[in-house]
Amino acid sequence: MNRPRQKSSKTIQSEIVECRLCPRLVAWREEVAAKKRRKYIDEEYWGRPVPSFGSPRARLLVVGLAPAAHGGNRTGRVFTGDESGNWLYRALYRAGFANQSTSVRRGDGLRLIDCYVTAVCHCAPPQNKLLPAEILNCRPFMLRELAMLADVRVVVGLGKTAFDRIFDCIRDSGRTTLKARPRFGHGVSYRLSERLTLLGSYHPSQQNTFTGKLTEAMLDKVFIQAGRILTGSE
Repeated sequence: MNRPRQKSSKTIQSEIVECRLCPRLVAWREEVAAKKRRKYIDEEYWGRPVPSFGSPRARLLVVGLAPAAHGGNRTGRVFTGDESGNWLYRALYRAGFANQSTSVRRGDGLRLIDCYVTAVCHCAPPQNKLLPAEILNCRPFMLRELAMLADVRVVVGLGKTAFDRIFDCIRDSGRTTLKARPRFGHGVSYRLSERLTLLGSYHPSQQNTFTGKLTEAMLDKVFIQAGRILTGSE
């Protein structure tokens, strides 16, 4: 029963990793991987598009913006090896969506539970800023992942860009009758259909966490709500 979907997931991830559609992003991710940060000078950087992570049968979909230059672009796993990832996986662990609270490298034992993590763009962008054309180039991957993730019941958009882009894909894939894009905010919840809910959260970037705009309690609340929706208690 699982094989077709697993095969589809592996095909999508393989194509993501080999993508070279955005010259600016290709140049940046490879430059960072070659020069490295002194702290990681002895490590081999991934330096390629970063694949998504999780089960194709997951009911929770988490969408971020893009890998960090010395995070996912170094480790090769989304939201891994930087503070944003530390915040995210601690929250997922506390809510029961991960088997451990740490995210250091591929092969560190981290396993997601009923959860799938992807991003608007799979390459690290300079200054963490994507160009519109780069977002469009990655959009087909998100549409294909969404089609594969037939069991998804709750989607969490981390930050306004991820929230807006995943809604557009949900709408364009016919999984909601809503036409107008919902308004982003932390903790917002929108019922897109009888079987699909979209939640918004501030992105766990250092810009938000260091300033107190996003606290661990605030992030926990979003994923606790996601769990309650999945269990039918909300």
